[in-house]
Amino acid sequence: MLFFHGKRIFSAIFDMDGTLFDTERLRFKILKQASLEIFGKPLGEHTLLGSLGLSAKKAEALAKAHNGADFPYAAIRRRADELELEYVRNHGVPIKPGLLEVLERLRKAGLTMAVATSSRRAIAEEYLINANVLKYFDITVCGDEVSQGKPHPEIFLKAARALNCTPAQCFMVEDSENGMLSAMRAEGQAILIEDIKPPAADIKAGALKAYHSMPEFLADLNACVPELGMPALSEPFPASLNQFRVGIHGFGAIGGGYLTQVFSHWDGYTRPCEIIAATRSRMLRESVSAFGSYSVRYGSTSFDQTIDNVRMIDLDDEQAVIAMYNDAEIIGLSLPEQAIRNQARVIAQGLLQRFERRGRELTLLIVLNKVGSGAFVRRHVQAELATLCPPAICEQVMLKTHFAETVVSRIVSKLSNDALVRQLRIKSQMFRNSLEEEPAAPRSASAPPAEYERLLGHFRPFAQPSSAMSQLHLVLFNSEADMPLYVERGSDLLERLRQVHTVPDIAQIQVIKNRLWNGPHAIIAWYASLLGHAWVGQGMGDARVNALAERLIRQEVAPALEAEYPQMSEVISRFADAFLARCKTSFKDPCARVGRDPLRKLQRNERILSSIELAGRHGIDTPALAFGAALAIHHALRCDDAKNLDAQAIRQVYLDHDHSVEAVLTYQGICNGKRFPALNPLSDAPLINAIAEAFRQYQHAHPAPLPASRCVGA
Repeated sequence: MLFFHGKRIFSAIFDMDGTLFDTERLRFKILKQASLEIFGKPLGEHTLLGSLGLSAKKAEALAKAHNGADFPYAAIRRRADELELEYVRNHGVPIKPGLLEVLERLRKAGLTMAVATSSRRAIAEEYLINANVLKYFDITVCGDEVSQGKPHPEIFLKAARALNCTPAQCFMVEDSENGMLSAMRAEGQAILIEDIKPPAADIKAGALKAYHSMPEFLADLNACVPELGMPALSEPFPASLNQFRVGIHGFGAIGGGYLTQVFSHWDGYTRPCEIIAATRSRMLRESVSAFGSYSVRYGSTSFDQTIDNVRMIDLDDEQAVIAMYNDAEIIGLSLPEQAIRNQARVIAQGLLQRFERRGRELTLLIVLNKVGSGAFVRRHVQAELATLCPPAICEQVMLKTHFAETVVSRIVSKLSNDALVRQLRIKSQMFRNSLEEEPAAPRSASAPPAEYERLLGHFRPFAQPSSAMSQLHLVLFNSEADMPLYVERGSDLLERLRQVHTVPDIAQIQVIKNRLWNGPHAIIAWYASLLGHAWVGQGMGDARVNALAERLIRQEVAPALEAEYPQMSEVISRFADAFLARCKTSFKDPCARVGRDPLRKLQRNERILSSIELAGRHGIDTPALAFGAALAIHHALRCDDAKNLDAQAIRQVYLDHDHSVEAVLTYQGICNGKRFPALNPLSDAPLINAIAEAFRQYQHAHPAPLPASRCVGA
């Protein structure tokens, strides 16, 4: 039951053509074509508009009144039915935008539902099945099953009786004047959703509510149906697909292992019909395309979640990326800073094409672990856009684009290429074995096949044996179980996403999360790695690593944040507890990945040193953070990965300055294309000395040899 604008509603009865489906325009075009073929000239607009919502008999009478008594309306209608069915079978039924979302909400609210259409049953059922919406309706009443068509109320009254509901407790949803008259005469709660020809003002005034479009009705309905709240991890995605497409610009750990889940849960009622995901990895593209889906593994709960309806595109295929920006309603941008700089022009081209072709808004969900990421992306995209179009157009395009900063409260890792190849090798063999073992279906040569067997024969060549299909389970990501994605408020679309938690000031959340997670996470990884552990979860089983983690969070970082943001103490406590809990179960989170970029993490404005500065302002001692900074240097000096440029840079500075920790901390070179924001040798001397002393203490306790000369090729 719904309580809608003062009315208790138990059932909903929908007209079909023009209300559920955008078929009136199609019907007009085809009737004109059929009339031209048979009568020699097309039906006039006044005849077509006047017949909206009428039964076949009344529409025929109107056509003959306009075109003469010998007008072959029945033959034209039959030919139009043939042409329309041919079109629908080839192209599908054009569903009204917002329809599926409305039907899902009404069904989940417990309403019974019916279709009351002037179309014949054969036509109505084909359309409802073709559009995959027949499942929503308990009853269908068609034009060839009533003696009096619209605007007579018979069809709505019959549908209400079949639903065991009084008309006054039924939505009667219509688009035409004749349909509205039928609903009003049935004394139902008439809902008008305008289509080709709006009803006269006096008829429109008789509606309980009148809307220009289905999405307007949906927006009103949202206030009356329950918000579903944050989904449980193992909760299935909505079964019904809406008409939205969404994009993932950067199919890495967060893009593929988190944003796809956010988009798949959507609003809890429906989910997007397609996720378009862009990556440079040919292996990922072809793996997902071959399997048709992939899974995210949540090791702490032994749960694999399957993501489907994904179409992979090449990140370097500019036209495909531009098309994604044109087609998607929301795009998750999950790329590193340099990649965003490189992709800014393609993004600008996509936004410009979207504006020129559709003029519609786009929400760009920016997943970049950086305070001010929205401004960063906006600045680079706007600079490229300014070279593509006049300033006035550039301004309009930017106004149509919502750059939404996010804070991700989840740790996700992507399987390595080697691990993926091993998985493919094993499952390929399992699949081949299943195909060989699948028994052939028995065939009878004596009797001709039944019709259902003949029809099923069209599908069998494309079907996979069921036991073989069960092996097609491709795990690409390992993830922790935290669900909420924090996003800056400002886009109406974001308010609908079930897994999104919008906040007015994302910068505070970003600072809290970065200080609590990113700096300590790297420190834990460095320490665990130095002590011989490959994974963060393994390292947390070492009492030394666990004690350091507890000290970092409970006694240094969290107290400093609570002193700085007292109004956010609950959020800080929640983030702190979640971080420590997940580190203990992060057995798929490699220390090498978490601890990458040690030089960047030693910048004075980055997580570790800025946390020390914040704590100092509030009189909080930070020996664990100073120890963590020292661990960054130890980790870099022992790193043998030639691709880890940050580690190589630290090693080079250390060696060039006679094994000087102070030289590393006050480094004046270039990092990520910019001057490195190092500590000041004079004003930061106490901190530099504390880190250097921590470095020497660790070296004394763990006397492993440090590099004595420059590394080759550094």
